[in-house]
Amino acid sequence: MIKAINTPYLVSPDQNFNVSDALTTPPDETELIKALLKKELKQLRKEIANLQYRLFAEDKQSLLLVFQAMDAAGKDSTIRAVLSGVNPAGCHVSSFKKPSAEELDHDFLWRSAIRLPERGRIGVFNRSYYEETLVVRVHPEYLRYQRLPDLPEKLNETTLKELWQARFESINDHEKHLSRNGTVIIKFWLNVSRDEQKRRFLSRLNTPRKYWKFDEGDLKERALWDEYMHAYQETINATSTSWAPWYAIPADNKLFMRVEVARTILTTLQAMNPDFPTVGEEEKAKFAKIRQSLESEL
Repeated sequence: MIKAINTPYLVSPDQNFNVSDALTTPPDETELIKALLKKELKQLRKEIANLQYRLFAEDKQSLLLVFQAMDAAGKDSTIRAVLSGVNPAGCHVSSFKKPSAEELDHDFLWRSAIRLPERGRIGVFNRSYYEETLVVRVHPEYLRYQRLPDLPEKLNETTLKELWQARFESINDHEKHLSRNGTVIIKFWLNVSRDEQKRRFLSRLNTPRKYWKFDEGDLKERALWDEYMHAYQETINATSTSWAPWYAIPADNKLFMRVEVARTILTTLQAMNPDFPTVGEEEKAKFAKIRQSLESEL
């Protein structure tokens, strides 16, 4: 298994993570020199693309990137900015919204399991099975649509606590199984502040070409900010493991956030150390004959 990359934003498995202590802005203002950040991001993209090419050729490992965040934190733009240089044939982005009727007929991990990256690929989950311990935790009434066995008519605190714990265990087991079979998992919580979310919502409302980004339902979820922060804290503490770590990335400055995400992805790929397949002597001799045949053509 690949060890978690040690950055200031890694949530260590033995750490008592508290969301109120997690940074939403860069710790050092000197790190916000825009031109330097843009230059670094460009170089990081190039190096990620080179390693993705090796990963694709090697065809033994895969990388799964999980992004979770509150609305307007910048998940879509970060995925686009960081992975824009990667060959689309070797990368697939899956976005998870409200479950379909078919998805509700399966366990909560099914709809993401069928979209896991193949060997040699990078898979990106824009939201994920973690919605089941975040959104569903804040809205336990959604459990009624899942037709779970033995779910009591009245949901009490004890029943729900047991359910979330069971889901944490299922997620950890699932991720450990993937890790054992060659899928490296890194998970990003893009930590945007409530004030910055408000500013971005107002920007959408004040800019006609951004109207499509605004959903009135986002305000209802914003009103439940404290409940979501509690759900994130519980989830991250329970599921940041050595085989599938969480990184709590400050998200109020988008460019800084993208660079930190790219750094973590690049360092993880470097630790995976993908390489081109080796060719045996017999194949080399065969290639030599084929080369000679091609070169002798008129």
